[in-house]
Amino acid sequence: MTNLEKYEKVFCEVFETSKDKLENLKFQDIPAWDSVGHMSLVAALENEFDIMMDADDIINLSSFKKGQEILRNTYSIDL
Repeated sequence: MTNLEKYEKVFCEVFETSKDKLENLKFQDIPAWDSVGHMSLVAALENEFDIMMDADDIINLSSFKKGQEILRNTYSIDL
């Protein structure tokens, strides 16, 4: 499984949504992505990629696309 597939899988599992809805998904676009869902997402990403996200990255993780950017640029994960 590629890193992108892992990333997509985390979003799909945490938010119980389909892959086709991920591309434009943003914080609070769906009921599941509230503050509690956000922290579940962070925990799942940290576990999946064996990283520890800092507070600024957690706050800035505002969309599916922004998360990709953060993982690429800050944690050198090729997505």
